[in-house]
Amino acid sequence: MPGHIIVHGDDALTLRVTEELASAGARIITLSAPGDLADADVGQAAAVVCAGSDDAVNLEIALLARTLDPHVRVVANLSNAVLRDAVASGNGPGAVLDVAELAAPSVVEACLGRTTHSIPVAGNEFVVSGAHAPSAGTLRELYGDLAPVAVLRAGSGSGAESVVPCPGRDLPVEPGDWVAMIGTVDDLAAQGVEIAPDRRRTRSRRPLPLRALGAVRAFRDDVNPNLFRALGVSLTLLAFATILLRFTYHRPGMSLVDALYFSTETIATVGYGDFSFVGQPTWLRLFAIGLMFAGVTTTAVLMAFVADLLLSRRIGASAARRRVRDMAGHILVVGLGSFGIRVATDLRALGHEVVVVERNDDNRFLEVAAELDIPVIIGDATLRRTLADAGIDRAYAVAVLTHDDMVNIETGIILREVLGRRWSRSGGRAGVPVVLRVYDQSLGAAVAHRFGFENVRSTVELAAPWFIGAALGLQVISTFSVGRYSFMVGGLFVRRGSVLDGMLLADLPTRTRIIAIIRRSGTVLHPRRDDRLAAEDTAYLVGPYHELLDTLQRSR
Repeated sequence: MPGHIIVHGDDALTLRVTEELASAGARIITLSAPGDLADADVGQAAAVVCAGSDDAVNLEIALLARTLDPHVRVVANLSNAVLRDAVASGNGPGAVLDVAELAAPSVVEACLGRTTHSIPVAGNEFVVSGAHAPSAGTLRELYGDLAPVAVLRAGSGSGAESVVPCPGRDLPVEPGDWVAMIGTVDDLAAQGVEIAPDRRRTRSRRPLPLRALGAVRAFRDDVNPNLFRALGVSLTLLAFATILLRFTYHRPGMSLVDALYFSTETIATVGYGDFSFVGQPTWLRLFAIGLMFAGVTTTAVLMAFVADLLLSRRIGASAARRRVRDMAGHILVVGLGSFGIRVATDLRALGHEVVVVERNDDNRFLEVAAELDIPVIIGDATLRRTLADAGIDRAYAVAVLTHDDMVNIETGIILREVLGRRWSRSGGRAGVPVVLRVYDQSLGAAVAHRFGFENVRSTVELAAPWFIGAALGLQVISTFSVGRYSFMVGGLFVRRGSVLDGMLLADLPTRTRIIAIIRRSGTVLHPRRDDRLAAEDTAYLVGPYHELLDTLQRSR
């Protein structure tokens, strides 16, 4: 079965990749276990894809496939950075990918409210910029020769059905329609389209009085409540002994300060050098014995609670809560899995303050968060108290990225209630962006429609095009979204004698747009409709990834 594709995995991503490859005309052989690879005719296969979530199995299949055939395309999913870099070095045809790395940029863009995507193509920096149409007119009238990527009709929701992909420049738009255009920075500037710089937020602190009050409240909340009881007993015992000695100690008499001093050294059992109970009445000496035993007991209990405060495992969580109380304008990340830590890392690299909420206090990424100086609140994000500890009332954005779709949806509903008026845009005031990771795309679309979530991201939807493109031999450069419609930028090699060899760009049968062509004579930017493709050209296309894959199939 020459040219078949071998696929291993049993999760939603693998299922999506398998379905898309099959619909693209590929013959699929499903691999049950790494040991079956030898019987799958790797030498005749077009690609081996292991997209499951188990790094160990994916690594074994990738290495075994490369051993059986050094020239087969191997596409592997490895979340471990060390393994990924080691395998990618000299991997040969194919790609070594990480779902978190592929999907994180989309979440970061949603948190920061970005409307631009920078894409390196053919040695040039292209930018996809989105904005509302300023007035009614055709795309050519409003944006000149800029290449339109997509139009999202105003008032029609954000679903795929409302997006017009790769429209012609004569398409009329209305004010409020969202228009995504692509071009170099100079091209966009020439048409008056400004590229907003990355918004780097500096550390924001609350006023000193509020911080002092927060510190008092933090101490009250962090210590064991029995510490205050033990402290009260110790102070009561000291006060009683001081008053008693002030009026009953004779030969010589005592001042109030002397009585306080003598009571303290008796309770602490550090006397006697200056005062003693020698020569005092018998009852007072018996009282001294009881005072020393009571002092030792209360002091030991008090020190035990202080040690609990300083040395217990709660100290890390307490320190994190204290730090968060002084923060404002931070981005809250819920879930410290491989996806959550990647998003947090990217946000920190952009200069943003990040706070993480994680339920598991044994999470393996806690040390990574500590190295990044990210405070981690250990708790359940579906509880209002946990969100309050994480400073939800002062947060700039929230990304809910746990591995459980139901937990993410529940957290999103709680956040909508907690944020109240800050949930969405009203009165010209920007609300708090809330980004939800929902693994299943159809479930995400349903949830977004039912509960009004504007930023639902599916890791399957974001990562699948990379695996599919790499398996079919497409050079995937970037992916981005307009509404909930996924677009891809990829490079396509034109084979001699293929359908694309000699084809006019105006005759391309798919809804894609070619933004650059690399050929022997040089690089052609912004090719025109009357340009022709030629054998051995590398054409860089942008469009819905289904359309790019269809174009790839035609090139064969």
